Amino acid sequence: MDPTSYTSSPPPPPGLPAPPPLGATALPPGTYEGQVVLVTGGGSGLGKAIAAEFVRLGADVLIASRRAEQLKAAVEELTAIGGGRAAAAVCDIREPERIAEVFDAAEAAFGLPDVLVNNAAANFPVPAEDMSPRAWRTVVDITLTGTWFVTREFGRRHLTAGTPGSIVNIGASYAWTGGPGFAHSAAAKAGVKSLVETLAVEWGPYGIQVNGLVPGLVPHPDMTADIRGGLAAAGAAGPDGPAGPVGDPRDGRQPALRVGLPRELGWAATFLASPYARFITGHTLVVDGANWQRRSLVNPEVVPVREQLGRGPFDPNATRR
Repeated sequence: MDPTSYTSSPPPPPGLPAPPPLGATALPPGTYEGQVVLVTGGGSGLGKAIAAEFVRLGADVLIASRRAEQLKAAVEELTAIGGGRAAAAVCDIREPERIAEVFDAAEAAFGLPDVLVNNAAANFPVPAEDMSPRAWRTVVDITLTGTWFVTREFGRRHLTAGTPGSIVNIGASYAWTGGPGFAHSAAAKAGVKSLVETLAVEWGPYGIQVNGLVPGLVPHPDMTADIRGGLAAAGAAGPDGPAGPVGDPRDGRQPALRVGLPRELGWAATFLASPYARFITGHTLVVDGANWQRRSLVNPEVVPVREQLGRGPFDPNATRR
C-alpha cells in the first residue's frame, strides 16, 4: 500500500445517529391501553421521562415520590401528553406501610399495577473513608431496601390475585464494575441487580417477569452537581434537547459521540415490560452507547478519588456527611 495514503486524516466519525423526535413511540399506539403502571421516583428526571412514554402508549400511570409539589407538576405534564391517565402519591419507599397505601391508592384509582418501575434512588459522591454511617444507611435504605419493599408488595399482590406482572428495576453499570466515589450506591445497585436475577427465577412460574435497565449519561434536571459538570457552560438547550443530542461537553467522551436522551430510556422501559418482551426476564439492559465498556489502550494515570472530588488529606476528626 502506498505510504502516502496515510498522510491525510479521515473525517471524524459521526457517532450514533440521533433518535426519533420526542413524541414518537417505540411500540404500536395503544400497547398499554387498560394497563396500570407504577413508577417510583416518577415526579421528575428519568422517572418522569419513563412515565411519559407509558402514558403515551395508553397506560394509566401512578407516580410516587417524596415531594408533593414535584408530583403535582408532573401529573399535569403527563396528563397533557394524552393517551393514558396520570395520578400521584407521596411516598417514602423506606416505609413499608406507606408503600401498601400507595398500592391501595393505585388500585382505587386505576386497578392493581401491571407494571412496576423501581426508579427511586439516592446517591452522591463521597470518598469511602469520609462516608458517615448515616450516609451509607440513607443510600442503601432507599436504593436497595426501598426497592425491595416496593417489589415485595407488588409480588405479594400479584401472587394473591394470581395475575402476571412485570418489574423493571433501574440500575447502574457500576453494579458490575464497582464505582469509586460511590461505594454506597454501587453496593446498593449490585443488590438491585441481584434481585433482578433472583426474583426472575422465583417468580417466573407465577407469570412475573423481572428485568433491569441501566442508563448511561442521560442529562436531566435531577442530575447531581458532579454529573451535571459543564452543561450550562456548553449552552445545552435542556434535558431533552431539540431533536438530537443536548450538546453536552462530554459528547466526545462517549463511544456514541453523544449523550443519551431521557426518551431513549423510556422507550427501553416500555419495551421490557411489553407483550413483545415476555420471554425476556432476569436480564439487565444497559442503555449507554457502550460507554461502560470503554477501555484505553494505555491506562491513564491514577487520580485518587479524594483529589477528583477536591478533598484535602483525610482527617479522621472531620464531620462526616
